[in-house]
Amino acid sequence: MRNILLTIAYDGTEYCGWQEQLNGISVAAKINGAIESLTGKRSKLYGSGRTDSGVHALAQKANFKTEFSGDCDRITAGLNFYLPEDIRVLSCAEVSEDFNARFNAKSKTYIYKIYNSPILSPFYINRAWHIKYPLNVGAMRRAAWEMEGERDFSSFMASGSPVKSAVRNLSRLSVSRSAEIIEVSATANGFLYNMVRIIVGTLVYTGMGKLTPEDIKPILQAQNRAAAAPTAPARGLYLKEVVYG
Repeated sequence: MRNILLTIAYDGTEYCGWQEQLNGISVAAKINGAIESLTGKRSKLYGSGRTDSGVHALAQKANFKTEFSGDCDRITAGLNFYLPEDIRVLSCAEVSEDFNARFNAKSKTYIYKIYNSPILSPFYINRAWHIKYPLNVGAMRRAAWEMEGERDFSSFMASGSPVKSAVRNLSRLSVSRSAEIIEVSATANGFLYNMVRIIVGTLVYTGMGKLTPEDIKPILQAQNRAAAAPTAPARGLYLKEVVYG
């Protein structure tokens, strides 16, 4: 039995998310279908993590086990033949039998794109959060610095999330601007449900002047979802990278 690790990019606009669900078509369901069409057998697909409806991925990771004998070039080409154009397998590699794309991940990086201009470019429809009014990027950066480190992120987690601990190590949170695009990049050893989107919503409130960088510490200390800003829309979020040991 071989264990195959895939690197996958997708536009999540048309999907209910990564995970297979009853209420819509998921990215994982499409990939599972392609695997079955290529190999002739149904396989269990283990993703590095879930992405919500409308969220995109530049390099999602997932592994599956198979007795299919084709090399990685054949697997990549074969899966892409059966997949829709908005889901692409970028590469594959054979890994050890005990490897799991989720449990072996050491860190993940997400990016979030904000289109900060009065008029939204048509090329960013469903690919960025359009905010018409100028944002103070300097204030957003100072707020981001207050969030970095190992902290309890209960205030930045969707209410009712079933987790044993909300402590995560947010090793890097940066805010950059290039022309109309403001990009937030977040790297951590793990993320809570909606964590990046709530962080972005709070940074945007800071950029609007509704919050200040000095408000971030009390928001964290509150350990209450109601203390932070509204959740940013899914369309600007991208899973950028998954790092393994």
